[in-house]
Amino acid sequence: MTKVLGFQGAFDLWIYYQRGYKFDISYRLTTFEMGKKGLAKFDGAELVAITFELDVMETFFLPLNYNYYLHAWFLNQVRTDDPKLSAYLHDGQSEKPFTISQLDGEFVTKSKQIQLFKGNKYNLTIACLCESLCKWLAKWLENPPKAMVLSSGSLKIVNIKIELPPKTYSQLLEADIPSERSFSFSFITPTGFRRKGHHLPLPMPSNIFHSYLRRWNDFAPITFDQETFLAWIDEIIFVSNLDIVSVQATVGKRGSVTGFKGFVEFGIDRKVQNNPEFERLLHALVMLAPYCGTGHKTTFGLGQTRYGKIEVKSSEGKESLAPITSVLISSPTERFLKERIAELIDIFLLIKKRQGGDRAKQTALTWATILARRETGDSLQAIAEHLQIPYLTVKSYSKLARRALKETEKKI
Repeated sequence: MTKVLGFQGAFDLWIYYQRGYKFDISYRLTTFEMGKKGLAKFDGAELVAITFELDVMETFFLPLNYNYYLHAWFLNQVRTDDPKLSAYLHDGQSEKPFTISQLDGEFVTKSKQIQLFKGNKYNLTIACLCESLCKWLAKWLENPPKAMVLSSGSLKIVNIKIELPPKTYSQLLEADIPSERSFSFSFITPTGFRRKGHHLPLPMPSNIFHSYLRRWNDFAPITFDQETFLAWIDEIIFVSNLDIVSVQATVGKRGSVTGFKGFVEFGIDRKVQNNPEFERLLHALVMLAPYCGTGHKTTFGLGQTRYGKIEVKSSEGKESLAPITSVLISSPTERFLKERIAELIDIFLLIKKRQGGDRAKQTALTWATILARRETGDSLQAIAEHLQIPYLTVKSYSKLARRALKETEKKI
């Protein structure tokens, strides 16, 4: 079992304050405090994020792409109270006005499933990005369900707290502009972009701000020309430091995608002051990022984004110099691939023991990677592109690996 990092919403709000982004930290209330103070502060809100504290009622299994069930559970909650709003969320505009995180807690990977043990605790964060959904959420919080029913098991809802405070897009745009010439993000779940029909797992400023601006232009009352702004971003924003890794994640029902996780620092060119309108929009989008996430598939757990660098803590509570990538949320797909590839390598090395040397090891690794990724639903074409191997070669290796595995199973 692997302990993974909490979402650190309080840290986000603190670092925003330190950098000049003014958020009212008093909004971080539990549902019980909401009952005392009332929900009037939700009035007119267009952005808000809540975190569920969950307990496993009985041990059960979920598939690697369990975010599909979280997605369905949320839409069903909306559908029960407001069928028209639910239809809008499911079938409406190209940009979805909500994001859903991955489960944050301990579990183990078995075959193509994850196991959640009775008594284990998890966090789940959901953000709303438009006024109608924030309004629905405020009403829903008055009488939330006692449990989150997912496929073959249930998670008891112990508590619900405000993770990111209710805000409007106008408030983000009108906020004071920090004087510093840099900002940074921690991408805590796999993050990627769609580019010309392919997945792009790179933190390029134009792609990052393109994803934020798409949400802004869909839900904010004031819109901006996309082409002009992104051309400006190319001139103004640059990557000044990063600590990232490439990872795999299973989303929806279509296999796995490649993304990146980690810390990225961005510099801001001095020429930013030559365009006050875009400078203000830039900082508004920086504040929007933790709400809307980054890149695609943010309603299935990808692209969870936090402002600043997440500090690594030792068991004594002291700061550690370990890389940030060592504590970010690990997806079930990553764990399955790591464990399955290691298992298959051992099997294939036994078959190829006569070859010996690096050749046998490389062949076993290639076969194991192809077969494991096929088991997660990846197409041969996607695997060929990822491994930079010709498609026909991957197809041939896949057949050889399957045949070898079957022969081994027969002997057992």
